[in-house]
Amino acid sequence: MIKIILGTNRKNSVSKLIALQYQQILSEKGQASEILELEELPNDFIETALYENNGKNESYNRFHQKVAEGQKFIFIVPEYNGSFPGILKTFIDGMTYPNTFRNKKAALVGLSSGIGGGGIALSHLTDIFHYLGMHVLALKPKLAKIEQNMSDNLLTNKLYIELLQTQAEMLMEF
Repeated sequence: MIKIILGTNRKNSVSKLIALQYQQILSEKGQASEILELEELPNDFIETALYENNGKNESYNRFHQKVAEGQKFIFIVPEYNGSFPGILKTFIDGMTYPNTFRNKKAALVGLSSGIGGGGIALSHLTDIFHYLGMHVLALKPKLAKIEQNMSDNLLTNKLYIELLQTQAEMLMEF
């Protein structure tokens, strides 16, 4: 089962809409997936589950276990202030180093309201995953001006949809 990680904890985010549409693409290709939302992390996990408190927060441990069991991941990564959301970095920092991500595979999708499509954010995240020993798929769609390319909570840009479909196929074969 592919784990789709929603890279923000913002409620009602565009990222969630993209994750749901990506999950539908996978389903149409016969691939099971599960969306993991950082919004569902315990509010106090920074203080109760990281560093010297590793393993002490049962709610966080359940979330961590789902990630640890995964072998392939899709990260939906919104651009925040020229990079990716801090909650995503903190989430990664809370994983068991380096084994949670070592020798696993990831596909990254960037999105932004601006013209970059989250390209710098994806570059930062790729560097982190490489450091952790994760293999990152080369095709990284950058969905720029995301709100202008959606209608009725769905992606409407045909090129963007084709890129997600191609990436999904590549990840399934990866």
